[in-house]
Amino acid sequence: MRFIGHLHSRTAMLWMLLVALILSACGALVQGVPGGAPIQATPGDAPTQEASMFRANSARTGVFPSDGPTRLNELAWKFKTDGIVNSSPAVADGVVYVGSGDRLYALDARTGKEKWTFQTNGRVNNSSPTVVDGVVYVGVSRFGPGHLYALDAETGQEKWSFQTNGPVNSSPAVADGVVYIGVSRFGPGYLSALDARTGQEKWSFQTDGPVNSSPAVAGGVVYVGSDDRRLYALDARTGKEKWSFKTDGGVYSSPAVAGGVVYVGSFDGRLYALDARTGEEKWSFKTDGRVYSSPAIAGSMVYFGSGDGRLYALDARTGQEKWRFKTDGGVNSSPAVAGGVVYFGSTDGYLYAVR
Repeated sequence: MRFIGHLHSRTAMLWMLLVALILSACGALVQGVPGGAPIQATPGDAPTQEASMFRANSARTGVFPSDGPTRLNELAWKFKTDGIVNSSPAVADGVVYVGSGDRLYALDARTGKEKWTFQTNGRVNNSSPTVVDGVVYVGVSRFGPGHLYALDAETGQEKWSFQTNGPVNSSPAVADGVVYIGVSRFGPGYLSALDARTGQEKWSFQTDGPVNSSPAVAGGVVYVGSDDRRLYALDARTGKEKWSFKTDGGVYSSPAVAGGVVYVGSFDGRLYALDARTGEEKWSFKTDGRVYSSPAIAGSMVYFGSGDGRLYALDARTGQEKWRFKTDGGVNSSPAVAGGVVYFGSTDGYLYAVR
């Protein structure tokens, strides 16, 4: 492991934007980091459609085929929104889609010029847009009901919207013509499956706590975490529970699926590796802080952050620690891997790049 460098304050923000734009550009799974034999993808580990979404693909592996900038050459552009930007941008067909305040923006990826803006009935706080087959899907939060919107990617015209029974902090996953979204409300939350073309609800599954985790879809199964301390595996077609796994803390982390294994973090400070078919625990790794971070799987390695201030690199098959990197804040950021480099942020204000 080699530390490349870190950036602070405003410079870090510019780097985050540049890296996010480049890293969000594609949704294919690649083996980007050396370190032994790669985990082989199983059918359904990555989407068959071209897409741009949170954590790179519907399996949420966090691995991107594009290289990030190796040095800061210049600020390509910046765009002023009407609010803060918490959600991650998506890039598709030369357009950047990003939420801020009560709006979703579509910007020219080369110039930063606004192509269109859409005003939502709520705030685009944490839900990151997903772009599939010319449609942008994004969730919004408000006091009371939330919404999921489907917009024409070219024009911003609303195709349909779906009202939920609580805020939508989860980022939508799209697979096989279905949109999956988590709903975070006081008391029981739920996962909803909607027809991607019409917005009609196909099924919903209730948990015993809010669902802030973003669902992962692989091999005909939807995996999602809940504040009720469980990770659920549901039949993607029917919503029927296949299995659930109980941790000792809330599951905010979004699961990642590769090689027949589901990786997910928990507030109990552990990263778990579970058999994707049965839910049986293969191994777990204990840290000294809560794990908000969503893991990234590349080659034979899994990378994730912890509230204890460290980025961890583990053998994906055994859970054995390979190395760790210490920061001066909590690593709640979800790492992204591209070109043999792991990018991640810390609450110490730095964006880090290590290899």
